[in-house]
Amino acid sequence: MADHRAERITNLVSPLRVEPGTRVRLPDDFDPGYRAGISKKKDGVALLRRGTELLADYQRRLAAQDTYGVLVCLQALDAGGKDGTIRHVMSGINPQGVRVVGFKVPSEEELDHDYLWRYARHLPRRGEIGIFNRSHYEEVLVVRVHPENLKRQKLPDAARRPDVWERRYREINDWERYLTDNGFKIVKLFLNLSKEEQRVRFLKRIDVPERNWKFSPADVRERARWDDYQRAFSQMLSATSTPWAPWYVIPADHKWFARLCAAAVLADTLIDIDPQYPHVSDRTRQELAEVKRELERQAPEGALADPYAASAAGSTEQDPKAKKSEKGKKGKKGQRGEK
Repeated sequence: MADHRAERITNLVSPLRVEPGTRVRLPDDFDPGYRAGISKKKDGVALLRRGTELLADYQRRLAAQDTYGVLVCLQALDAGGKDGTIRHVMSGINPQGVRVVGFKVPSEEELDHDYLWRYARHLPRRGEIGIFNRSHYEEVLVVRVHPENLKRQKLPDAARRPDVWERRYREINDWERYLTDNGFKIVKLFLNLSKEEQRVRFLKRIDVPERNWKFSPADVRERARWDDYQRAFSQMLSATSTPWAPWYVIPADHKWFARLCAAAVLADTLIDIDPQYPHVSDRTRQELAEVKRELERQAPEGALADPYAASAAGSTEQDPKAKKSEKGKKGKKGQRGEK
């Protein structure tokens, strides 16, 4: 990849990064309407299209190398745009190399294990990009805003002390450090939506019949806890943005720009990994050359021995068989004309 493209991506994502050790105050520290000077939606959409092409190339390398895995954690309030971000950013990537998991209310089986168990079960494999639509951070967001959920987790009394959130921040940081040390990069994206934009999106879900299914009265009840969620997100970002797994706060009021930023952060991560196709030994290359010669000998009469190599070399030489066919067509046309 050209250096100027990598530099441009870095310049786009740098203002979104939560520097480890800093204290975040939402909404003051990050503007949900920020657009990095890109005023026209069509320009952002064009950039996203080029970005998805880049991601597709790096994803193929990641899968071929089979050394690193990537985990994308998406967090947002209701109507934040998580589903649309996944759909648009991953549009050009081979579905076999991506796995999306959404986490809802934990089941009884999940509640019978530690709080990270259900997330650990769905981690990506090496060579794979895994996406958590909501993630282990629900355990310090929704559970914190609704303490009754903590009671449902069947914890012993000592594990429900007032320091439970600080302890969970530490445990999550340690878990992510363990994953990173073992070759699994973690991309953490918080889609930062303004309260007014959420109101507008809720209304659209009500006004457009085809979107009614996306709306739930529970969404409005959660909206009433807006300030509580802003505090919980601020504390989470402050405590868990680490050098090995930093948070990126994605401005989400403009969907096209949020998708562009999410693609840029993921691209920046893959560029840093710089996955390579596996090296082929000299012996293997010799074997490939022998197989190639045998396949070329099997070419039918009039066919190119290696059509792909001819095309890659920019050959303008026409397939002799095709020439013969074209000549036959012209002859028949002339005979019809004589009649």
